Amino acid sequence: MEKPLIYLASTSPRRRELLKQIGVPYELINGEVDETAQPAEPAHLYVERLARAKAAAGFLTLQQQGLPSRLVLAADTTVALDDQILGKPATAAEAEAVLAQLSGRQHEVLTAVAISDGERVECAVSVSLVHFAQLGTEAIAAYVATGEPMDKAGSYGAQGKAAMFIERIEGSFSGVIGLPLFETAQLLGRFGYPLP
Repeated sequence: MEKPLIYLASTSPRRRELLKQIGVPYELINGEVDETAQPAEPAHLYVERLARAKAAAGFLTLQQQGLPSRLVLAADTTVALDDQILGKPATAAEAEAVLAQLSGRQHEVLTAVAISDGERVECAVSVSLVHFAQLGTEAIAAYVATGEPMDKAGSYGAQGKAAMFIERIEGSFSGVIGLPLFETAQLLGRFGYPLP
């Protein structure tokens, strides 16, 4: 039996790859929202709020475009260090400063995934601990020069060149790279989506 398509409200190529990994066919839909954190907003509430908002925005887009009603999946990932949200860097200098903060320390990577059918939204948050090695200024500058950090929360991508900085991960590797597959499968199951 062919699996039904869902809508993916995300521009992330990593999320697309992860959905393919578990055999979920999808079409892309616009789910862009303002990603500004609220004052003193905890990281876990921030990612959940954004994932829910992106799922709702995606569902609104499909209604506005007259597309068939299907599940809309959205996600948001952030990095938190000492309860401070470290978003995507605006400049190379900002990326270098963030990586210097993460150097030799443990931080949290939080990814929320939300699914909407238009009537309800279900959400789950994955929290992983990532332990970074001590990084020298030359290693940081060389990594930032690759351009890889510029569209990534916390200024790095665990699935890319920054993997060499990660001593260990406690939690979900797929969550660290943008879509926690265990939680995603659990949520899809709650909506009756057929998975093995």
